[in-house]
Amino acid sequence: MTTTDPTPRTPRRSDPAGPPRTALFGVANLVVVTCLALASWYLLADPTTSPWHFYPLPFNAALFWGILFIVFAGFVCEFTGFDRLRRPARGLALLAATFLFGIAVTAVLALGLGARNVDFAADRPGGLGYFAGALFVLFGFGTWVMSVLNWRHWPWPQLGLRQPLAGLCEIVVIAIPTLALYLVIGLPAFSTTAHDPLMSGDTVLGWFYSIVVIVILTGQCLDNQPWQFLGGDRPGRVAAISTVGNVLAGTALYYAFLPLTKLLIGSAATAELGPAIHQFPAQLGVCWAFWMIFWANAFANLPTSLGTVANHAARTAITFALAVATFLLYYRFAAQNVLHEPAAATGIHGNALGFLDWMVLWTLLYVVGFESIGLRRWSTEVDGGQRSTSTDTPSAKR
Repeated sequence: MTTTDPTPRTPRRSDPAGPPRTALFGVANLVVVTCLALASWYLLADPTTSPWHFYPLPFNAALFWGILFIVFAGFVCEFTGFDRLRRPARGLALLAATFLFGIAVTAVLALGLGARNVDFAADRPGGLGYFAGALFVLFGFGTWVMSVLNWRHWPWPQLGLRQPLAGLCEIVVIAIPTLALYLVIGLPAFSTTAHDPLMSGDTVLGWFYSIVVIVILTGQCLDNQPWQFLGGDRPGRVAAISTVGNVLAGTALYYAFLPLTKLLIGSAATAELGPAIHQFPAQLGVCWAFWMIFWANAFANLPTSLGTVANHAARTAITFALAVATFLLYYRFAAQNVLHEPAAATGIHGNALGFLDWMVLWTLLYVVGFESIGLRRWSTEVDGGQRSTSTDTPSAKR
């Protein structure tokens, strides 16, 4: 995972093989992550092979909370505490903490808060009680990741704070707008008592996830451009501009993704989905988010030597093309024939916000937490046993 510190934690030297070796390393990581995701899916979530009945909820709820834990531990707190452990102990500790956090929060909300508020009840039809609680993660993935990728942790470094205090302050302060978004926009869309929500649940998912995609795109693939250029050397200005810009660009992306996803799934499926089509920008968005995260972590955010504009354009084009291909492969084939998920509409199966987020989680656990254990000999970063910290940030760099 990346941090904002441009200084590597350990010395590294470039491998003369360069991009070809990096590409091989990335492909090898993809194979391992896919195998881990599939094996654990068949055990925990698959509707036909799992001995439990966690699909789609509470499995997805625990998954979302697990991702938020890595956002806290890795993005915001920069692995403070975990970084004292060597491989593979660090990966094992992160894996255990992630799963325990995800399961614990899901259980507390559904069985604790759910006993007092029916919106969160575990026995709510369709598992909506689990989902109502986990919806908070959608907003958290936007706000906390933005505070790391686009704000570069502002204002805590400028105030002289260091980890873990800086990270804890960031978590607490950013929780305020995150909770406000959740209570005003998110929860009413899935509440049994709200009569006039600002948006439908499908629109909330599609619109805000589009903002998340822009946060990752600008913060990671584009090296925080254009916000850094517009804000100059004033961190507070960069933070303000990126916040407004992400919302505007995310809204534009939502409206661009709507017709695109209709085209990709076909007119028959679009007609059957009805208003639910408005969540499909999130379905395509999670495919793009996965590839941007994976590309930065496993493929070293190639290319890096073509010049700034060419690098940014190439990363955007590559990851977006892979996202569209993944969207089609998932909905047209894999969800039904590999993952055994039920039909969503004519010709399509599943819900990409489940399995693709599962791929994101395993990317962060294996590539970042375990530092691609077993594949180090193919890495272009030769550092004597520990993967060094990259110069960029979240969802992806280390």
